[in-house]
Amino acid sequence: MKQLRIKIGDKTYDVEVEELGGDSASAAPSRPARPRAASVAPAAAAPAPAPAAAPKAAAGDNSITSPLAAMVVSIDVEVGAQVNEGDNVITLEAMKMNTVVTAPKSGTIQAIHINAGDAVEEGQALAEIA
Repeated sequence: MKQLRIKIGDKTYDVEVEELGGDSASAAPSRPARPRAASVAPAAAAPAPAPAAAPKAAAGDNSITSPLAAMVVSIDVEVGAQVNEGDNVITLEAMKMNTVVTAPKSGTIQAIHINAGDAVEEGQALAEIA
């Protein structure tokens, strides 16, 4: 597989292309380049296989869970910290945008299941609050 970046107008697509053997120069039909690029663009919509993630902690009633698949930027509390509903607990980053995960209720942080730099999945338990 080759990874290519294709730009059509103002949009850029990252695609994977599989070579199907044979001499690509002699096998390529003589067509204009623009229709060929347009036919490759829909392949960018195909989902790529997800990388293996750290094992998820089971989410319970006292869990603070991830709202999206992301990378942990910072953990803004420590075990034993008292937090109020809405306080910042963890900062995640996805697609170069930060998302702050807040405490769903007031209480004490009982456990933190992740570390800064970890990849997390949507719905994964990040911490426990009681």
